[in-house]
Amino acid sequence: MRVCAIIFFFIITTLGHSQYTKEELLGRFDPETHSDFVRIKTEYANHPNHYLRKEVAEAFYKMAQAAQRDGITLTIVSSTRNYARQKTIWENKYHKFAGTPFDRVHRILQYSSMPGTSRHHWGTDFDLNSVDPEYFNTPAGQRVYKWLRENAWKYGFFQPYTSFDDTRSSGYFEEKWHWSYKPLADLFLWAYRLMVSYDDIYGFSGAEIAKSLNVIDNYVLSILPEER
Repeated sequence: MRVCAIIFFFIITTLGHSQYTKEELLGRFDPETHSDFVRIKTEYANHPNHYLRKEVAEAFYKMAQAAQRDGITLTIVSSTRNYARQKTIWENKYHKFAGTPFDRVHRILQYSSMPGTSRHHWGTDFDLNSVDPEYFNTPAGQRVYKWLRENAWKYGFFQPYTSFDDTRSSGYFEEKWHWSYKPLADLFLWAYRLMVSYDDIYGFSGAEIAKSLNVIDNYVLSILPEER
């Protein structure tokens, strides 16, 4: 496995992806000022300050336009979240919940990532239409999800957090709203394996629990095996 990782690192470096720094993996940058990011057009988002990597944004526009032709509206409700934004989300929940630090962290990790561990840091992932699981039980939500399941792959997107089964037994609960641009996200995931350790996960309430919960393996890497 280590040999494979070294070979993959050589490949992505050779292909010109060595600019993906540890800071980008951990979300310690500002997408508004990063040259690889673009602001999402307002007609495809719920507010004007959503950012994605340029390649991801272009692929999403094509997907959203195709969905629109089929009578489906795709709206980005969450996009790139840097470390600071993820920390705000995390600590709001941490201080709202009761119990031991372990209890609080374990509960938050049902749906939210620790700062420094979120795929939303990479600019490759976004949430669509609603982050309320109940929305996808409504007729409108079911139509959206059915369309995505049947068509998102044509534009390079996949759902990283599916329901638990024999192939995915740990990690975040199913997120039907969360979609990822595979051509770039795969590179970031491999880089994360190689470059990030628990020494890099710090600076927020409950950070000391990260290693005992093995969040890198059990959350960051816990997607369908064929997508790793």
